[in-house]
Amino acid sequence: MHIFKNADYNFLRWRWHAVALSWAVIIAGLVVIFTKGIPRSIEFAGGTSTVIAFDQPVTIEQVRSALDKSFKETVIQSYGTPAQHQVLIRVPQSGAESGDSLSQTKNAVTTALQQANLGKFDIVGTQIVSPTVGRELTTKGTWATVLSLAGILLYIAFRYQMSFAVGAVVATIHDLLVTLAFLAFFRYELSLNVIAAILTVTGYSTNDTIVIFDRVRENLRGMRRDGLNHVINVSINQTLGRTVLTAGLTLLSAIALFLFGGEVLRGFAFTMIVGVITGTYSSVFVAAAIVTFWRGQGPTKAAAHAPAPAVASGAAQQPTRAQQPTRAAQQPTRKQKPQRKAKAS
Repeated sequence: MHIFKNADYNFLRWRWHAVALSWAVIIAGLVVIFTKGIPRSIEFAGGTSTVIAFDQPVTIEQVRSALDKSFKETVIQSYGTPAQHQVLIRVPQSGAESGDSLSQTKNAVTTALQQANLGKFDIVGTQIVSPTVGRELTTKGTWATVLSLAGILLYIAFRYQMSFAVGAVVATIHDLLVTLAFLAFFRYELSLNVIAAILTVTGYSTNDTIVIFDRVRENLRGMRRDGLNHVINVSINQTLGRTVLTAGLTLLSAIALFLFGGEVLRGFAFTMIVGVITGTYSSVFVAAAIVTFWRGQGPTKAAAHAPAPAVASGAAQQPTRAQQPTRAAQQPTRKQKPQRKAKAS
């Protein structure tokens, strides 16, 4: 299926604009992360998370005012559909992990809501995670990301070239930073589902980059006299249809999951949407730009060792006058026999 016929877009022409746009988004995201931080889920921050279903509509402000007397820094969000009247309450502090004190925070939340006279309610679910478990999950998630990047660098450096490996790893780090920036912009909490989506985006972006680099390697053999920029542009245009199809179908699936997957999968779907878009963008602009910065814009290395073009069979090349050997040099010298004197008759 061909979407683009005879595509001839100069993508590398916009590489400096793409680098500037990427830096703007990353810097803005880092500013938000260092000033406001990224909301962390109960798995990483530790604490108690309770989902409560009321029998009548209740606003977030009413629930917050009821809990402010007993707790500080609570996170209160609407949960599920509006018709369910469910509220998610997360308290950062958690009790002990064993014994009767395990449910002390949940009981305190229930008591505070009953005293506020918000109507009847039921506890749908409760999740309690200690800060120790949260720190352990944070460490494991960080190591999983770092080891995956190291494996990508080693594989591509062995399979292709070091410039390709650096381009792919820089593009992957770019995708991670942009995704974290958008999570901070829209205040999505960092949960285990989001970590799974980030690792999925890492593999997806690397696969997309390798497809382009594989075509670049094939074209380097047949276009040895062309500049590297031209070879990369041709390779991106040749794989453009495949890139659009793969990214488009994955994006549609992520959007459907975001709209109909419910509150639990919304963070995962949002991360996938951002990751698919920025992964495709970085494979075309960022990874290719890093390769051109690394290797320059001149002819490829194979062109330096390429043989001279063959001469047509009907036009034999004639040596110049300086190359033609003299006739005396071609014919060996003969010894001259002494001439005999003629006898007188």
